[in-house]
Amino acid sequence: MTEFRSIPFEALRVGQEATGRRLCVADDLYVFAHSSGNLNPMHLPHADGDGDGVPEAVAPSMWLAALISSVLGNRMPGPGTLYRSQTLSFHGHAQPGDELVTTVRVLDLGPGRLVRLATRVETAHGVLLVEGEAEVMAPAEETVFDATGVPGLVVERHVQFDRLLAQAETLPPIPTAVISPEKADALAGAILGRDHTLITPILIGDARLIAAAAAEIGADISGLEIIDLPDHSAAAARGVALVHEGRAQALMKGHLHTDVLLKHVVKREGGLRMGRMLSHVFVMDVPGLDHLLFVTDAAINIAPDLECKVDIVQNAIDLARTLGIEVPKVGVLSAVETVTPKLPSTLDAAVLSKMAERGQITGGLVDGPLAMDNAVNLEAARTKGIKSLVAGRADVLVAPNLEAANMLAKELTFIAHAEAAGVVIGAQVPVILTSRADDEKARLASCAVAALYAARKAAL
Repeated sequence: MTEFRSIPFEALRVGQEATGRRLCVADDLYVFAHSSGNLNPMHLPHADGDGDGVPEAVAPSMWLAALISSVLGNRMPGPGTLYRSQTLSFHGHAQPGDELVTTVRVLDLGPGRLVRLATRVETAHGVLLVEGEAEVMAPAEETVFDATGVPGLVVERHVQFDRLLAQAETLPPIPTAVISPEKADALAGAILGRDHTLITPILIGDARLIAAAAAEIGADISGLEIIDLPDHSAAAARGVALVHEGRAQALMKGHLHTDVLLKHVVKREGGLRMGRMLSHVFVMDVPGLDHLLFVTDAAINIAPDLECKVDIVQNAIDLARTLGIEVPKVGVLSAVETVTPKLPSTLDAAVLSKMAERGQITGGLVDGPLAMDNAVNLEAARTKGIKSLVAGRADVLVAPNLEAANMLAKELTFIAHAEAAGVVIGAQVPVILTSRADDEKARLASCAVAALYAARKAAL
């Protein structure tokens, strides 16, 4: 409901009632915590406020009281109403998942358009939670307010990554060769992965620098295997060799250039090639989006040709399926959604779509060219007259080149507040790429993605 109509003072009668219904959800608790400044952990989802080991997630009593205000302001008397006073008695608590019913009833009509009302909030099953009396000044005239233009709110939570972590933590940790973790930020991701039972790190690099990095972050690495190889290229080669020996199921980049690591991954003799181009995939948890979003290729293939894009698309589909998307919808991006020879990326997109139709790319639905808006927004796709199972619903976004993909991923991260996990796909094992700018959730998610992907490959 976006339109609200007031009941002017002259139209009110003693005994008149209005009700409102509201489902309490976890996001309500977060929004109230920020707007009120009340960060009592008793009222925060997943927090243990009293130390008994069980999250309480109790809706704040004043949030319940605010439901009374919503009925007074929206329904009766409605828009134009101003509070004068409110008494409250609290009889119970609500939690996310409870449906709440708020009722206001006119008790008295006084001079100066003053209205006294009985107020109560109860559960849908009739359990009383709050009762009291309100005194308000009712509007003099009937007014109508259209709330369509009121800005919405997006709670900055990353539930998709929480789900991935929960899935991955049930698997045995995968042995992971961590190449040159010789700085604190480079080592921290591996330690986080270990502490969450996602990976078992094998640290390869300068043992003295690794020990110093561990001391800097207060990490205990006494139980980890450390292979002392100060030369970065030699460390990368040893990591690849551990895969061939069956001792590692993933690689993780530490404090070395990506090119140095991947040179040994892709070399023809002794590398980890599988007949497919390597490509980087950002797995992104975007607030407000109800599914994971995959962006590729943002780190390896600078200006991919059509042949390379085929592998980029297939790699992304394979990863998306690993992470629970049964039939990934792939949007191949360009600046426009029509095929034009003046934009070579539109030609590539059209060919990729046709190749998927004919089974040359498998496991997903591929459509393009699509501009960014009609790839992710159904209304934009409808406005442009695009009829497609992918348009407006894309799980995977394939950019024309590395620059576009990198900018897209960074914009989602730093403007839309997305979390981003990064992995390289197409080799015998996944390669975890983390950035110094990554926070703990992003580092953990990268390990979780690699663990889930490695487990799927092992099951094939």
